[in-house]
Amino acid sequence: MAALDKAQGDSDTVADDFTDPLEMRPGYQLKRAAAAAMSDLNERLAVLDLRQVDASVMLMIDAIPNVIASHIGRVLDIKSANMVPLLRRLEERRLIEKVPLDGKSHGLHLTAEGDVLLVEARAILDQFEIDLMERIPFQHREHLAPALRAIWHSVD
Repeated sequence: MAALDKAQGDSDTVADDFTDPLEMRPGYQLKRAAAAAMSDLNERLAVLDLRQVDASVMLMIDAIPNVIASHIGRVLDIKSANMVPLLRRLEERRLIEKVPLDGKSHGLHLTAEGDVLLVEARAILDQFEIDLMERIPFQHREHLAPALRAIWHSVD
């Protein structure tokens, strides 16, 4: 038994002394930070039975009258195959509705229920943004958004 305890102790020591070889890589840091932030946001939105992508789509629909699904997909980088079930889910919850624009296109609108839920979602999103920025040292806050945009737009 002592040998087992010793072996267990050794593995704990190894785990405690472990250094993440990727920790200093900016791409890895960005991935970990984004995953942590999105996990936090999704937990907060779960009280409304929404995910971050649902809230993003609803914000786009609210901001652009008669927006079509393909435009939302392009802006939010959502594949067409993923847009269909996403929009269906929002329609089934009576949060959005399709309105015919011409012979083949449909514009999207929030329903009254969608408007009400979006007010609640915006409050959660606003508080999330405040809390997120508070995690960042003050002297780095003004540089964060421009740095992220520079990375994001250089890939497009």
